[in-house]
Amino acid sequence: MQSVTEYFTKMFVFNARATRKQFWIPYFATIIISALLAWATGAYKLYDANDIFHYQLTTGATIWLVYAIIVWIANFTIRARRLHDTNRSNWWICIALVPIIGGIWLLILYLLPSKADTRWPVNQSDAH
Repeated sequence: MQSVTEYFTKMFVFNARATRKQFWIPYFATIIISALLAWATGAYKLYDANDIFHYQLTTGATIWLVYAIIVWIANFTIRARRLHDTNRSNWWICIALVPIIGGIWLLILYLLPSKADTRWPVNQSDAH
């Protein structure tokens, strides 16, 4: 639970590191929370049978949109901190722009173990 709490409370911290556990637990937790919130707000109904997007400004859709923006920001910063833990710059996130291979390469970088000596010595738990 601490990893998920840090995921949201440290969403503007770039100059720290995140271990694999601190990265993957919130990653899967937000997938579950997103699915539950989409069901609870009716946001899953935004696409019709022909995959055409229909957005109506309802309370549920607004809640979903605000949540999605918060998760996007938090997800971006946790990815940067995870790359810092492997002693890589957060600019490596841009490798995902390369079709297919970029996403696979980025996944491999997220799976790599932590490095002892990096340019970012502070863990996200200790960052302010």
